[in-house]
Amino acid sequence: MKLPGLLLVLLVLTTGAIAQNIPARWDELTASDWPVALEKSSRTCILPIGILEKHGMQDPIGSDLIHVREWAARATKNEYAVVFPDYFYGQINEARHQPGTFSLPNRLAWDLLDATCEEIARNGFNKIVIVNGHGGNPELLRYFVQSQLDKRRNYAVYFFDPEPSPEFVAKEKKMRKSDPAGDQHGGETETSSLLYLRPDLVKQERAKQESGENLKRLSLPGLYTGIWWYASYPNHYAGEGEKATKELGKLLVDEKVNALVKALKVVKADTKTLELQKEYFDKVDKVGK
Repeated sequence: MKLPGLLLVLLVLTTGAIAQNIPARWDELTASDWPVALEKSSRTCILPIGILEKHGMQDPIGSDLIHVREWAARATKNEYAVVFPDYFYGQINEARHQPGTFSLPNRLAWDLLDATCEEIARNGFNKIVIVNGHGGNPELLRYFVQSQLDKRRNYAVYFFDPEPSPEFVAKEKKMRKSDPAGDQHGGETETSSLLYLRPDLVKQERAKQESGENLKRLSLPGLYTGIWWYASYPNHYAGEGEKATKELGKLLVDEKVNALVKALKVVKADTKTLELQKEYFDKVDKVGK
């Protein structure tokens, strides 16, 4: 029995709509979703990297992980990309003296990140966007991205590192209650974001149990050493979490999510990076021949 023409068209359209309505998280997709996910994302995958470490006495150990997870989840509702499952393997040597810190050996952390990107690419993605939530990772991640040129690859890695808009900076300044210069870890900024995202996990009344003040125990002008953070903040807490507000948190989260949406649009439309990468490696292969 043949279906009437109109009913057949409606059936095709409905089936297509259902196929497009798929999860963004890698671990929530089915194998049958995979071809649709690759097409819908323009072969773009987000690798959200957090860390497990102390965030004052009031914020959860997985604060950085919660941030990147939420940024990615909210951004992909507006601009689809596949989101790799929670990843918390990065650089966190400076917090090994605090309970709850998960710090892998340096070589292992590097190899794991490299192998993860290789596996993401093997599954069909040629654009990987690293979204970082941990203040101790940027140096590692920038070098990792630079090191993508050490051998030919059929994928590109992008590091999401946006500059805040002037409008945002002005609004944030008005809403702040603490000095931004000292608000570096577990302070007003991070605690505010968590009050907005996961208020059930924040114990703000405990924020003053330890000092987040810079002790300035080391003065080496023009020099950098690995112990600098511990010298300044032995409690692994920098700021005043007790001054955090949910309203500031919303402003911070919205700014980050909007920036990520814009970045995903740019990455998905980008064809030049892979083209230039191929051109570069072609020239590398010809050197000395």
